[in-house]
Amino acid sequence: MTQSRIFSAGFVPQMPAKAMSPLPARTDLNGCPWHDVKEKLRGVGLRPTRQRMALGWILFAKGDRHVTAEMLYEEATLAKVPVSLATVYNTLHQFTEVGLLRQVAVDGSKAYFDTNNSEHHHFFVEDKDDLMDIPASDVVVGKAPVAPEGYEIARIDVVVRLRRKQAQGLA
Repeated sequence: MTQSRIFSAGFVPQMPAKAMSPLPARTDLNGCPWHDVKEKLRGVGLRPTRQRMALGWILFAKGDRHVTAEMLYEEATLAKVPVSLATVYNTLHQFTEVGLLRQVAVDGSKAYFDTNNSEHHHFFVEDKDDLMDIPASDVVVGKAPVAPEGYEIARIDVVVRLRRKQAQGLA
């Protein structure tokens, strides 16, 4: 199905020029084409609605990355996708529930959504509010706790918080 059939008139995301926005030019996209987003959604049992398709394409068209709901909402707005912040949150949580995304909590008020589902951990750069992947092989987790009866450990996430070193004054 072509892009114009997926979205009704006036709903096709418009990619702004590079100088105007952090969104990539079409030639810079290295992730999912439209039909792959549709297959991703169908493959996990989600109906490929217009809003899911648009948000999925914005999320997955740039390869592996970390976004907050607010970041995705801003990108959707710049791409002329009429979607509410509540819909963005709901879609991110739906995508997480079916395994398309991983949610990474860095503190009580900020959650990132990671398009990389492989086993890995994260650096969090505090002064930039930025996440970077750490290969799983670079982190050795010691003894894991025993899960309470009736539960199993689904995943262990390690977030290493980074800050710039303080400049040492000359004495």
